[in-house]
Amino acid sequence: MTSNPSATLTSLLRGSTIEDHDEVLKAANAVLKAKKNDPDALHTRVVALLKLDRFDDALRALDDGGDKLAERCVLEKAYALYKTGKLAEAEDLAQGRKKRGLQHVAAQVAYRAEKFEDAARIYKELTAHQGSIEGEENDLRINSSAADAQLEWQGNGDKVESSRKKPSREDLEAFETSYNAACGCIARGDLGAGSVLLKRARDLCEALDELSDEEKRAEVLPIMVQQAYVFTKLGKLEEAEAFYKMINIADVPEPPSRVIAQNNALASSTSYENPYITQRIFDSVPKLSHGEKFFEHQSSLLKLNKYAIDIQSQKYSGVAYSTASIISKSPSPTISPYVSTLSVINAAAHANNESGKASLKAILPLLEKRPNDVGLILVIIQLYILTNNPGPAINLLETFFKRLEESTVPQDQDVRFAPGLVAVLISLYRLSGRKAPIKTELAKAATYWRRKSKPSVSLLRAAGTALLDSSNPEDLSKAGEIFTSLRSQDPNDRTAIAGYVASYAAIDLSNVSSELEKLTPVSRLISGIDAEALEEAGIPTFTPAVPASKKRAAETEIQKPAQEPKKRKIKKSKMPKDFEEGKKMDPERWLPLRDRSTYRAKGKKGKKKAADLTQGGVVKEEESLELAGGAGTVKVEKTQGGGGGGKAKKKKGKK
Repeated sequence: MTSNPSATLTSLLRGSTIEDHDEVLKAANAVLKAKKNDPDALHTRVVALLKLDRFDDALRALDDGGDKLAERCVLEKAYALYKTGKLAEAEDLAQGRKKRGLQHVAAQVAYRAEKFEDAARIYKELTAHQGSIEGEENDLRINSSAADAQLEWQGNGDKVESSRKKPSREDLEAFETSYNAACGCIARGDLGAGSVLLKRARDLCEALDELSDEEKRAEVLPIMVQQAYVFTKLGKLEEAEAFYKMINIADVPEPPSRVIAQNNALASSTSYENPYITQRIFDSVPKLSHGEKFFEHQSSLLKLNKYAIDIQSQKYSGVAYSTASIISKSPSPTISPYVSTLSVINAAAHANNESGKASLKAILPLLEKRPNDVGLILVIIQLYILTNNPGPAINLLETFFKRLEESTVPQDQDVRFAPGLVAVLISLYRLSGRKAPIKTELAKAATYWRRKSKPSVSLLRAAGTALLDSSNPEDLSKAGEIFTSLRSQDPNDRTAIAGYVASYAAIDLSNVSSELEKLTPVSRLISGIDAEALEEAGIPTFTPAVPASKKRAAETEIQKPAQEPKKRKIKKSKMPKDFEEGKKMDPERWLPLRDRSTYRAKGKKGKKKAADLTQGGVVKEEESLELAGGAGTVKVEKTQGGGGGGKAKKKKGKK
């Protein structure tokens, strides 16, 4: 009696476990041989292929099953598209669906497509409406923390709820959530907290009983790679290198993590002094498959590292050409960190990796071709500062800002008032001792950002604080408006409250007296201050840096005594005949006679010499007389009357 394939499949599914997917697939195929269009068998075959990670085969099975199977297996098809890297098709299929499983897939697709804000929103909605799936709550917590960490890496940390930035007690109970919390801290720059959380994640993973030793090793390796990265960022290169010696990079399970581990090991190593060997090791990493890829911030750093190694290998022309091609295709101006860093590498390639005035001479012609390149402008400013020449740096940035202000493109104004660029100009003003333009620049930037839906809090605080230093009522009023807008965003912002009180206290103290209770009392603020010590110390003043003069400094009256030169022994053949040991020699013996102090000129002496001098004496006059016959002329001394002003003789006339 032949067995019924459908009955065999049904009984197998009833007693199936996670380990017998091959048997389920064989049974489904047996049913389909007897009954080609059996819907349950078609569906079972698709699920079995997904369980076996044969995602391309699952998609082919879905295409062979027709429209009815496609309508029945929407979740399975969306998941298969997601796993094969066809994110756009998966997003179209899962977007807007109310089925809980499809919402999970939609969140995963958004995460993989680097739409982390959408992923965090979907996970928040799923958390608000708890389902009946076993273990779903833990998965939601892990995936939500991963989305928050990626938002931090993406530079969108302001989109993460402030309550979620600090790890909760529940986050410290599982190694996955501890690891994600550590990544969020590292992305924010809190490396100390990140290091502690990574150690916590590693300890929790190694203490799990439900994982085998191989599974623990696979989970611990990425944590160790991240720990080594943190030590590298902290400057602890020896600790980082010790971690990498404990890691067999070939054992890292995921290929993207393996490539990152290799890159970080090269970056932290102190043993690779030959750039050509470093380049060979860097290029030896395996290529990723179609379904595997890096996140954008990871791939950009890997490309920048490759360019840096190429520059060290003196491949200047290739780096200059490659980076210029990417920069030319990017919008200009832009404050993209990746494009700006490419501009820095491009400038280094043109300058043959030199610095100082030689590099300025090679880089300045690039500014004529790319006048709105933010990265190039910042490089030139830095070189001017290194050569102690802040004047041209200020002029360059002011000219760039003026050009952007005249532009009609809205995006150019975002670049003009970018907080980082404004901070650079303020720093240059302070370096040059120019205080007046600082308030003007900060006030203009604050006026611009207050019109935005998401203003820069740090810039508004700096602008308000600068305006508070003024005694002008208009400046104080502007400062009050700035701090009022900051309070509207966060009513508990103590800095905004203090600025608000300081702005309006001189105008109307009664309106701000109620806010004083929210501030720390003055007595507590000055409790640890020694007023007498401060008074004795005096007031520090800022002295702007003055370029060093190339002229030789004038000699001062008080000079340090020079060290006595060592006495050299003179040969006897070079000693004078009348030399006596211990006798002091004439210091002027090497001077010509007329330059010595004992020199006396030969010639007329005394009164004879004084009589010939003209100062205070009689000036001799000469006249020329012609000789008869054209024999020439001769000079004779002209005689004058004697002294005393005698009267001229009178002519005798007739009486």
